[in-house]
Amino acid sequence: MRTAPHGIRRVTCIGAGVIGGGWVAHFLARGYDVTAWDPAPDAPEKLRRLVDAAWPALIQLGLAEGASKDRLTLAPTLEAACADAQFVQESAPEKLELKRSLLARLDAATPEGVVIASSTSGYPMTDMQTEAADPSRLLVGHPFNPPYLIPLVEVVGGERTDGAAVEWASRFYEAAGKSVITMDRELPGFIANRLQEALWREALHMVANGEATVKEIDDSITEGPGLRWAFMGPCLTFALAGGEGGMGHMLDHFGPSLKSPWTRLEAPELDRELRDAMVAGCEEAADGRTIADLVAERDQGVIDVLRATGRLPGAAARGSAPQNSGAPRGGNARRDGSARQGDSA
Repeated sequence: MRTAPHGIRRVTCIGAGVIGGGWVAHFLARGYDVTAWDPAPDAPEKLRRLVDAAWPALIQLGLAEGASKDRLTLAPTLEAACADAQFVQESAPEKLELKRSLLARLDAATPEGVVIASSTSGYPMTDMQTEAADPSRLLVGHPFNPPYLIPLVEVVGGERTDGAAVEWASRFYEAAGKSVITMDRELPGFIANRLQEALWREALHMVANGEATVKEIDDSITEGPGLRWAFMGPCLTFALAGGEGGMGHMLDHFGPSLKSPWTRLEAPELDRELRDAMVAGCEEAADGRTIADLVAERDQGVIDVLRATGRLPGAAARGSAPQNSGAPRGGNARRDGSARQGDSA
């Protein structure tokens, strides 16, 4: 029997790296009991450090009633972690054969009917659910790093996934404070990854060809279109470039530039020279700041943007902690105040 999305009390997180650990921090902050498992010997220590580092930002966002780092349980085995799970979030490394065998193990160890979601950043669930006895409950719940701060999660099932499981997962993620896009069909890389990958490939081309430095590329976004993207997507942004004529006028006027050689979507060869140039450029851009410094700066920046655009989720947006109803932060209200319809982000 599948528990209703708002009735979930315990979440299991399989894999405790950057993404899996970020999920752990998010669910803890939302007031859930979280059981985590990772096969790495040093995983417990690393996970607790990650949660400790994320907690100040989560306090600013607003903790759910009863939220506590003490509600984290580290399981000795995968089977123990899944024994009483009400929802499972898998965040293992991006290796297809590993994903297939791991999802099959999770299916065997998790109580019947419980939804199992993968954090995969690119594999279709159809390719990953091939070895599971019950593939109908397997789906993708793709987050963005860090999961405890970035609201978006893209939800999509595979060919053998039950549509009811997809709908359940979307409702659960919303109850857990996420902004959900429920995709109608599988798409390699999903939606947001495909968009940012196009930008990333062009950045690599410019560095490889000596056309721009890492810092110039980053500054061109943070001081330019990134300021608009914090509250308005690229399509509406371009529509405004058409003035009163909107997107129609913009396409009529600027459409011919689509034939201009502005982008090179094929990825450049990632040879040692380009790899070293990217590393050196990032070290220069960091200007002495450690990774921990940059993580703290990023987290505060995301919080400031969410606050400035009126999108601080849950308790922080209302000024008080929500009631603990098992899914402590609910709702996915659109920024225009209307109710969510299908695949809103």
